[in-house]
Amino acid sequence: MNESSWGSSPGAGSWGPAPDHGAAPAPHGAASPAAAGHSYDGGAVARTRPLPVVPDTGGHQDDDRDHRGPRDDPNHRDDRGATRLSGPLFRDEKPQEPMATPFPGSPGPDGSTDPQKPHSTEPEKPKKKSAGRNLRAAIGVGVGLGVVILASLFVYKPVFIGVIAVAVVVGLWELTARLAERKDIQVPLIPLAVGGTAMVIAGYVRGAGGAWAAMALTALAVLVWRMTGKPENYLRDVTAGVFTAFYVPFLATFVALMLAADADGPQRVLTFLLLTVVSDTGAYAVGWRFGKHKLAPRISPGKTREGLVGAVLFAMVAGALCMEFLIKGGAWWQGLLLGLAVAASATLGDLGESMIKRDLGIKDMGTLLPGHGGIMDRLDSLLPTAPVVWLLFVIFVGAG
Repeated sequence: MNESSWGSSPGAGSWGPAPDHGAAPAPHGAASPAAAGHSYDGGAVARTRPLPVVPDTGGHQDDDRDHRGPRDDPNHRDDRGATRLSGPLFRDEKPQEPMATPFPGSPGPDGSTDPQKPHSTEPEKPKKKSAGRNLRAAIGVGVGLGVVILASLFVYKPVFIGVIAVAVVVGLWELTARLAERKDIQVPLIPLAVGGTAMVIAGYVRGAGGAWAAMALTALAVLVWRMTGKPENYLRDVTAGVFTAFYVPFLATFVALMLAADADGPQRVLTFLLLTVVSDTGAYAVGWRFGKHKLAPRISPGKTREGLVGAVLFAMVAGALCMEFLIKGGAWWQGLLLGLAVAASATLGDLGESMIKRDLGIKDMGTLLPGHGGIMDRLDSLLPTAPVVWLLFVIFVGAG
């Protein structure tokens, strides 16, 4: 080994001992003799004594601990990592911001320990119940329809027959359109519209017999009209067509039968409309405020048993008043029974159309009436209630 391996020869003013060419090399990781301490080489000293270890007082010292690992000094404790936790690692590094979210299990400012719940010092505002529709639009449309109905009902009866016919045709259009869109059921609209108008007029002019005859002819027209198309799904289409003819125009014909009464026809129709509207209003008001128990959750999740009780109570009170003051020869107790029957039939009619809409996968039959949906969405409780009210009028006070 030449001199350049450890430095110059002894006596040349260099630091450290003379090289020992017979000594074995130091193992890897062990401190070298030069690093163990410093001494002046007088040539007579064979080994050096290491400097004492000075404890770390917090300041920076460039001693042996900067060059030795934890394995070389069992009493060594590296606090440098702990220092870095509280401050930046580099000079240009910004201090860490305090954690906004507490550790799991630690209480937040509001005392909550739920880690999934965001902590906020502001109190939570109570949620308001929503009606699910535009009430202003619904009330405005309802008032407008009421004015048209009352004006046509008490001014000239044939005008009200025209109002019924228009509602029937629009309802037929909505129902047949939804059947075609959602189920691909092709129901002929033209024979239904013509036959439905004929039913209403025949019921007003010729009574119940005329309404039944018009219904039969309409069903036959649906069968013949559908023959012009393909034979596939013929039975399905004509069955839906006959159902549509019965469901919309034939049931609406009973309103024309009530109007045909000479003594108090308009009052009977007004009682029928009032009781149905009051029943729906009572069910909505009581169910919205007190409803907790579902009436038919698979069909109409919004209806409750408490709402049904409200519908019965409201309708019975209104029925007693109407039979006592509007219907000639009527009695208040008859009104109680009438109101009970109206509440039951209106609820069943509403559930029936809800069943149809669920089968079709729609919420409303149309969008013609803002806040209400379509015409069929307003006729759902009126149509099945009309024959019930007509029959009870005939039983209580006669056909008129």
